Amino acid sequence: MDAQSDPSFHREARGSSFPSPHGTGLPSSMALLVIAVALVACADQPTATQPRPTPTAAAVTTSAPEPDYPLTITDDEGTAVVIERRPERIVSLTPGTTEILYAVGAGDRVVATTDADDYPPEAVPLPDVASFGSVDLEAIVELEPDLVLAGGNQYTPSEAIGRLRDVGVPVLVIYAPSVDAVLTDVELIGRAVGRAAEAQALSEQMRSEIDALSAAVADLPRPRVFYEIDASVGVFGPADGSYLAEMIGLAGGDPITTGSALSFEIDLERLVAADPEVIVLGDAAFGVTPAQVAARPAWDQMTAVRQGAVRAVDDKLVTRPGPRLARGLRSLILAIHPDARLP
Repeated sequence: MDAQSDPSFHREARGSSFPSPHGTGLPSSMALLVIAVALVACADQPTATQPRPTPTAAAVTTSAPEPDYPLTITDDEGTAVVIERRPERIVSLTPGTTEILYAVGAGDRVVATTDADDYPPEAVPLPDVASFGSVDLEAIVELEPDLVLAGGNQYTPSEAIGRLRDVGVPVLVIYAPSVDAVLTDVELIGRAVGRAAEAQALSEQMRSEIDALSAAVADLPRPRVFYEIDASVGVFGPADGSYLAEMIGLAGGDPITTGSALSFEIDLERLVAADPEVIVLGDAAFGVTPAQVAARPAWDQMTAVRQGAVRAVDDKLVTRPGPRLARGLRSLILAIHPDARLP
């Protein structure tokens, strides 16, 4: 999921890849979180529940035809973009698109990324030409790219996209506000870079793993779950109908949302009344602990706090729209259902 539609589904502000919640009331301090690297306890699950390796499509063959160039592709904002030849110099402006490029076998053609790109390791040393909400246009033009992958919902500012297009640089805007849209974007990116078969195989593998994980918890009780995006200035969680609420549902939980499709801030009174049975700390990588949650005024009234069901996840895996999405779902399931038997 790296340029998408809410703080959970485009938290490039925290190094994830879903769309930024511009105008949705997220605290400005969130933009500082790009410097952090998420390391959480889910990596220590027993062998039976260890996440599988990041999917790649190198060994899978499909019938998807490789494109002929020049190629016209309609991006996620509805713009028809002409790609004259197979891209050999690609700039990726979201961590999610970077991961997809490497997973479909086009990583060796990526010449620059953002300062939030931390995976795969091969991408880390590449030049940084963007930060959350800002782009170094001069640096990009000097690299002479034949394709730029940008983030939608103003993750990559529309002014920057327009200026790149004005000087003849093809820019595809990627914006996936749902799990299905992430899989569609994997295939779109694959077509754009001449790796259609590999991208289709990757998309199918991701779908298979996501479906299997969701099926494994389909008959389990569905506890009320609050996913904490941030609580440093107010309390922020999933908006109604958001990608993050969808992920919680796939993971076998009943998502507690803000009551608005446009805002990610939830009133504490509403949260206490909803009485979460599980609290998932998406902000755990930034120092938030269950003990800190329990010490907050009024939070000890919630069932999750009283019963010790406050658990950490790797937020980047859960919210970054890329090839590790099934791993994110697995970690979210284990936060909600620690004893779940997963494939």
